[in-house]
Amino acid sequence: SLWSGKSFLDADFTVSNLRAQLERQNFNIIHLATHAQFNPNPRTNSYIQFWAENRLRFDEVRQLGLKDTFAELLVLGACQTALGDKEAELGFAGFAYKSGAKSVLASLWEVKEVGTLALMIEFYQLLKQPKTIKAEALRQAQLAMLRRDWYIENDQLCRREEQKCVLVPIENLEELKLSHPYFWSGFTIVGNPW
Repeated sequence: SLWSGKSFLDADFTVSNLRAQLERQNFNIIHLATHAQFNPNPRTNSYIQFWAENRLRFDEVRQLGLKDTFAELLVLGACQTALGDKEAELGFAGFAYKSGAKSVLASLWEVKEVGTLALMIEFYQLLKQPKTIKAEALRQAQLAMLRRDWYIENDQLCRREEQKCVLVPIENLEELKLSHPYFWSGFTIVGNPW
């Protein structure tokens, strides 16, 4: 409910559908909440996972036409999307930036869904405020995680100030301490910070 837009799940979440949507319409923000893996040897084994066996390979990022979408932000809310090597610094995030995305929010290591969910909700709430710089929204979201503004209670993700909770269908959540840097510090912005 934070932003209006389109979402594509399961069988609709394919590389070909993403390309088709990007050709039809300009999106201010493109958010891919999925799994990814960066493999430096060979880099052709690196991918962002879509539905079933559908994958966006590292060298296919350029073919998305990100330069033509006028997107202000590409969010790669998946594992290791900012991890790279000497030839591909900052991995998928760096390559997406070089391919035309103005800013890319990505992660340096494997991330947990529930921690990423809390960070992204906070980030998008902050980003919605007038004149908010993307890098500052990310910093403030990370500080909210550190301050323990987000916590787990009865298998629900909750925010202290709002006293609102979201049911998260993941087992053994109670033992997660979302304030730990593992859950929030691996995210970075590549490209234009504002």
